[in-house]
Amino acid sequence: MTRSLQPLRVALIGYGYAGRVFHAPLIRAVEGLSLDFVASRDAAKVHADLPDVEVIDDPMRAVTDPRVDLVVIASPNDSHAPLARAALQAGRNVVVDKPFTLSLAEARELAALADETGRLLSVFQNRRWDTDFLAIREAIGQGVIGEPMHLESRLERFRPEVRERWREQAGPGSGVLWDLAPHLIDQLLQLLGPPDFVQASTATQREGAQTDDWAHVVLGFGERRAILQLGMLAAGGGARFLVHGTRGSLLKRCPDPQEPQLLAGVRPGDAEWGVDLDALQVIGGDGMVEHRQSARGDQSRYYAAVRDALLGCGDNPVTPAQAVAVMAVLEAALVSAREGRSVVPDA
Repeated sequence: MTRSLQPLRVALIGYGYAGRVFHAPLIRAVEGLSLDFVASRDAAKVHADLPDVEVIDDPMRAVTDPRVDLVVIASPNDSHAPLARAALQAGRNVVVDKPFTLSLAEARELAALADETGRLLSVFQNRRWDTDFLAIREAIGQGVIGEPMHLESRLERFRPEVRERWREQAGPGSGVLWDLAPHLIDQLLQLLGPPDFVQASTATQREGAQTDDWAHVVLGFGERRAILQLGMLAAGGGARFLVHGTRGSLLKRCPDPQEPQLLAGVRPGDAEWGVDLDALQVIGGDGMVEHRQSARGDQSRYYAAVRDALLGCGDNPVTPAQAVAVMAVLEAALVSAREGRSVVPDA
């Protein structure tokens, strides 16, 4: 692979949970990328972790800075579209954290703008490199359970206290459906393709909650069905993945370990990074259970693929078309939850 002599200079926009826990350590783990700029109004917080970066207090100035090769937008959801638009118009390459935008129309507009400007535009779907998803995708691809007919995918947590952060307060793009569903939708599209219809329900279950903290989404693919379950009051929780097929079932109980590893200071390249001790269970029609070692995950591979795409020796790991497809399903789920009816995604 041909590499540039100088690393690609990255500007990270936002240093909240997503920027600090995910983007910064994953970017810094990838050879050929240099995290040189962070847009934040709290320079002390940034410099406590990243003493050598330049902190820019104006995100719009950061996304248009001519010194920057790649802009990574990890700011609140309602800022994604305007910041990405400004960055593309300034000739910058752009990664946007999920959700891509707050509407399908905005997503299509940005995809068209990236094509017009010839810049890379990608959405941070890091959970394509999770151990649980990799194990399920491999098993389905190998046909070990025949045709998958019923799939359940869950991201549930036990967080009974509502926290003082924008994701859990009333406002545009807040709530569990906006926060977690893009991950599950993207994985589902990779496994089964686009759904024929979406039917969703949301609820506000915790005391003091200002926005939805529970969601249930059913997607139809002909006679196949998929269920996405999200919640913040699941002390036990269900299996991360359950798939029933024409020849057997797949069960992955525990979720990928990379988020808690990042919180604990484990980084890509460390011996325990991405190691999942929870085996995938393959359950045959005769009831026999085979335990398969889960694949080793590595979310930094997303940024390695972005680097390769920028250097002209690889493909965009999450294309604008794929990001638009996720937004079409998410918007259908939002309409369904609001109006109480099944919705056909506007593909």
